[in-house]
Amino acid sequence: MTVRLCAWEADGSTQPLRDRTDWKRLRSMTNEVVEAAARNDPDNPPRTQAELAKMRRVPRVKTLRRALHLTQAEFAARYHIPLGTLRDWEQGRSEPDQPTRAYLRVIANDPQRVERALKAASG
Repeated sequence: MTVRLCAWEADGSTQPLRDRTDWKRLRSMTNEVVEAAARNDPDNPPRTQAELAKMRRVPRVKTLRRALHLTQAEFAARYHIPLGTLRDWEQGRSEPDQPTRAYLRVIANDPQRVERALKAASG
């Protein structure tokens, strides 16, 4: 997928922005130089352990659902998961238990097969 950034003009038209990135210079940078530049970026300082501990992680079920390009309602219906339960997982109010985590791993590995199996079992 190609993404082009555009500037909006007063008349409503758009003009593509010129890419001013020095790709040759970036590609020649070592990992150490990139990491040093990142650490010295005043707009995005490194996080402390305390800050990282406070951050909320995106639940894996949300990542899985998004990777399948499904809404919460579509995912819940397709894989026979109560919608409220799915929302609770995604919003961090609760977590899937061990058997459900195993079921979610099966979905992640072969979502079409799980969908076919559920349809066949439903009649």
